[in-house]
Amino acid sequence: MDGGPRVPEQRRSGSAASAIAEPAALRFSVLGPVRAWRGEETLNTGSPQQRALLAALLLREGRTATAAELIDALWGGEPPSQALAALRTYASRLRKILDPGVLASESGGYAVRSLGEGALDLAVAQDLAAEAEKARSAGDLCHAREVLNRALALWDGEPLAGVPGPYADAQRVRLEEWRLQLLESRLDMDLEQGCHAEAVSELTALTAAHPLRERLRELLMLALYRSGRQAEALAVYADTRRLLAEELGVDPRPGLRELQQRILQADPALAEPSTPAAEPAVVPVRPAQLPASVPDFTGRSAFVSELSAVLASASESSAEGRVMAVSALAGIGGVGKTTLAVHVAHRARPAFPDGQLYVDLQGAGPRPAEPETVLGSFLRALGTADSAIPDSLEERAALYRSVLDGRRVLVLLDNAKDAAQVRPLLPGTEGCAALVTSRVRMLDLAGAHLVDLDVMSPDEALALFTKIVGEERVAAEREAALDVVAACGFLPLAIRIAASRLAARRTWTVSVLAAKLADERRRLDELQAGDLAVKATFELGYGQLEPAQARAFRLLGLADGPDMSLAAAAAVLDLPAEETEDLLESLVDTSLLESAAPGRYRFHDLVRLYARACAERDEQQPQEREAAMSRLLDFYLATAAGVYAIERPGDRLVDHLEPTEYPGLVFEERHRAQDWLYSEAICLLACVRQSTRPDQLRRAVDLLWAAIDLAESGANSKEYEATGTAVRAAAQSCRDERAEARALVTLANGHHMSGRFELAGQEAAEAVRQAEVAGDPLPQCWASNMLGVIALYQSRYDAGESHLTRAIESFRSAGDRPGEASALCNLSRIHLATGRTVSAVSLAQQGTDMYDDMGHAFKGANGRYALGLALTQSGQLDLATERLEEARAVFRDIRQRLWEGMTLFRLAEVDLAARRLAQAATNAESALTLLRGIGGEWRRGNVLTALGRALSGIGQSGRAQVCLQEALSIFEALGAPEADEVRALLRASAVV
Repeated sequence: MDGGPRVPEQRRSGSAASAIAEPAALRFSVLGPVRAWRGEETLNTGSPQQRALLAALLLREGRTATAAELIDALWGGEPPSQALAALRTYASRLRKILDPGVLASESGGYAVRSLGEGALDLAVAQDLAAEAEKARSAGDLCHAREVLNRALALWDGEPLAGVPGPYADAQRVRLEEWRLQLLESRLDMDLEQGCHAEAVSELTALTAAHPLRERLRELLMLALYRSGRQAEALAVYADTRRLLAEELGVDPRPGLRELQQRILQADPALAEPSTPAAEPAVVPVRPAQLPASVPDFTGRSAFVSELSAVLASASESSAEGRVMAVSALAGIGGVGKTTLAVHVAHRARPAFPDGQLYVDLQGAGPRPAEPETVLGSFLRALGTADSAIPDSLEERAALYRSVLDGRRVLVLLDNAKDAAQVRPLLPGTEGCAALVTSRVRMLDLAGAHLVDLDVMSPDEALALFTKIVGEERVAAEREAALDVVAACGFLPLAIRIAASRLAARRTWTVSVLAAKLADERRRLDELQAGDLAVKATFELGYGQLEPAQARAFRLLGLADGPDMSLAAAAAVLDLPAEETEDLLESLVDTSLLESAAPGRYRFHDLVRLYARACAERDEQQPQEREAAMSRLLDFYLATAAGVYAIERPGDRLVDHLEPTEYPGLVFEERHRAQDWLYSEAICLLACVRQSTRPDQLRRAVDLLWAAIDLAESGANSKEYEATGTAVRAAAQSCRDERAEARALVTLANGHHMSGRFELAGQEAAEAVRQAEVAGDPLPQCWASNMLGVIALYQSRYDAGESHLTRAIESFRSAGDRPGEASALCNLSRIHLATGRTVSAVSLAQQGTDMYDDMGHAFKGANGRYALGLALTQSGQLDLATERLEEARAVFRDIRQRLWEGMTLFRLAEVDLAARRLAQAATNAESALTLLRGIGGEWRRGNVLTALGRALSGIGQSGRAQVCLQEALSIFEALGAPEADEVRALLRASAVV
């Protein structure tokens, strides 16, 4: 990489990069228009020539300039006859507006003196640049990057804007060159920190503005390559070589040629940044995520020694040629795998000074943790910025291994499902080690040191029991204590629960506990191997609960979600929040429940299964279980409906949802409502999937519909679609046409948002048929609206207009003004596609006005999106930009990533129409970044087409060809009519 930027020759004494001027002190700017302030008061710096004099003196930073030098600076070789008199007049006027002593006369010349710290923006920028260079040399890229951004922010347009004279002309060129050097340095650090995807957009615009600047081209090639766009990176080189030959008759410099060769050879050193991404706000110096080791850890000495030896070998990996140490502990639930692994990990901490990572992979539960999610969490803990974390599992795993390279980190992967879940999470680099716990032996985990953990020996079990209960009580009843640990099957978790209960009951004797365990009706045959032994120990703890605690334990275990909020638990138990919290905290004290986070609770997976068994066995009335789950469903539906109503005021959907008996949460502020929806997404969808009985199905479907933002935002689209498929199947099984129609609407919307238009159309058409049978008007309205949009995408304009006209009429009949506005905006797009531009603008404006009248921010943004399209085609480009920027701001605020990305794409189309080609490329690049993994291939193809057109217009024809070719491949695979347009663009660019 190139060295740091060259600092301009002007320097002042002292360093005050962060100095703050006194309120009444003078301040000056030259990195833009030449201006002066006294405190917050703007001073009148006079005519252009007078400002030129001020600029010339400021840029000398205290050095005296002779009258001859100043005349030459202002007028060059042809000064006016009265130049000296004019110069003196300008100096006199400046002296009157400046503080006394600032403009000094010396030896027939002038100088600006006595300025305070930070008084000149150029001097501040110089100090910041020096500070950034120092931080970069020290390896602190985060600080260096932040400081350079502050320096660059001091530029306010063209330096010395509007100032005449040859001196100002020369200084403008020099200051602009320095700005570009600073910008290149900052972009270089962006790439070193892994922000390559984000840098592509900025670099695309910069290479368009400075097409012959090879350093920017080099950075763009590297950013594209690291973003997985190798063909585009090579196309940038081809464009550069052609442009240099045409304009200057030279070849690219050696550094650019070398980079091209390294890209062609897929040099592994180019694939990842040399420095792990980091942002000060989220970067811990070293992760220390190990859970606390239990103070009464007992026995297992042979296993501790064995595992410690394996971990110690990691520190000798370089000498022995080993890559890493991996130990996999296997055993039944409750055998103490996690306790042993955590204990050993704490003992090994000195051998891993760069940190320890921990995760519960939830392998024994119904929804094991996804490796890509875990990798995202690990990367953040290791100092990687969110913006630098890629989307795919393979890319995250590669970045994870790269970040760990050269570090000595211990990774504890607890409760793994299988080897496939574990493999992407292994460090793979020398000096690191991994400990894995699982219920299965990982014979297919290559190179792992396998450990089978059995139950405790009788002596170890008794020692653990004694540590918890107390030496005195056990010594008095040793035989009874042996009976207790034997009844527990020598299973550590069972022993710990039993001993803890006894320790908490001072009036009990050990014999009383042994007698209770001897009762087979209570033990559930705990001496059998496997989960039954664990269940017996839970039975002991459960038997000691107060009635209210026991009821809470049974009912809370019924829900499928990974955890539960306090409010949801209150709904399940039908109790006030305060009473619910007391009960839950008491269960936490008994170790039958865990506190996942403030206000959230979870069961260990085995305890959840046991709680459900208790609910099936002990609830005298099965209706109590059904009522608990019904209240949970009501709670989620009522709350989600409230969130929907806040987002979409006036929308009639909330009036057509199934009634609920149990209330939900009420939010006064939109952002808090959104936070609730996204934080509860997994639990909410789990509740929908669990509520497929005939008496719950309609509410479950309505809950899915009310939570439609989960699909439209792209955040939970896959889980949302899977849930929609499940409830649709349940509706078919129950022959409930109403529920099926509504489920089909949610499915069709999910397919539409993912770009699967053919499937979306089929589901929407079926929704209309089922809704007609059921006599349910709302799905008919929504599905007709959706069918119109899909027909638009498929260029079936007559069918689209028919569907949308029907939707408008249906929404009007239902009194659903937001739905009517939506259909009007969609109809405007049909009019656009068929050349009726004036009516298209009118329809979109009508729909947007309706949204605004209702205070509908989200859908109002959709209206502005449609209006922006219509204004673009009508040639009103400035208005189109305003409407689309308004829409984009709303989408960004409400976390609608899909629509924010699509709005950027539409802004790129406006820029293309206005011939703002560099800006078009920037917006298209930003759209591609936002739409990664969401929106489907058809939308991606459209954005690539816009990007190709923009790149072609700014002379980057090779890269444009790559983008257009990728778009063509997408459209051909989809059978989309847009393929013809792209072929024409490719032919035109080939001719050029």
